[in-house]
Amino acid sequence: MPEGHTLHRLAREHRKVFGGQVVHAESPQGRFDPASIDGHTLHRAEAVGKHLFHHYSGGQVLHIHLGLFGKFTAGTGEPPDPRGALRLRLTTEDAWTDLRGPTACEMVDPLQLTALLARLGPDPLRADAEPDRAFHRISRSSTAIGALLMDQKVVAGIGNVYRAEILFRHGVNPFRAGKLLDRGTWDAMWEDLVVLMKAGVRSGRIVTVRPEDRPRKRGALSRAEAVYVYRRTGLPCRLCGTPVATEVMVGRNLFWCPRCQAV
Repeated sequence: MPEGHTLHRLAREHRKVFGGQVVHAESPQGRFDPASIDGHTLHRAEAVGKHLFHHYSGGQVLHIHLGLFGKFTAGTGEPPDPRGALRLRLTTEDAWTDLRGPTACEMVDPLQLTALLARLGPDPLRADAEPDRAFHRISRSSTAIGALLMDQKVVAGIGNVYRAEILFRHGVNPFRAGKLLDRGTWDAMWEDLVVLMKAGVRSGRIVTVRPEDRPRKRGALSRAEAVYVYRRTGLPCRLCGTPVATEVMVGRNLFWCPRCQAV
């Protein structure tokens, strides 16, 4: 599932391409009614966690959640003939974008929007984020920190990669109860998430390995070289050489170093 930086990157692209433009909308698949936004101006596009919102003239708000299979494609000029399960197509005179396979593509009214946002924890990529809200939940919970970080009510936007990598970078055992995480460690983790996820928005990829720990000093890193533990089961830890361990936690594979992240 795309993590928060992907949605913020999409919001940035949509602001650049469609912001201030009259947008025409259609749903070749027929599973979305585009009438309420067709011919309206996109005032703002924003992301909160893994959710994308388009705000249109007239107050209409389009909510999109990509889920596991959702994907946008985009281009300029004349769009191609619709193919496959095309949920939503947005076009202007100069550009287009197609959305396929989302978990949610729906219009929300003000009450629904407020309720949806109220269910989300702070987003490290938003200037209005309040990390204290997340720590309030974490510090009162006996649930493992590795599970809490995947709970979008605790922190919005973190997925499986950032979960594994932020815990490794701060030497936190993923099975440690949230209430045993001290405030100083949480503050450092939050600040690190802000930096890492902002870099993800800029580059479109997740890179968590510090320069001094990288296998080579020049050239672009491969996906496998860009992380410490994610999907590196059985391979030597980049810092201590201990084989990376894995276990399923909250339905997703968790990766960690038993030595660097000892209990």
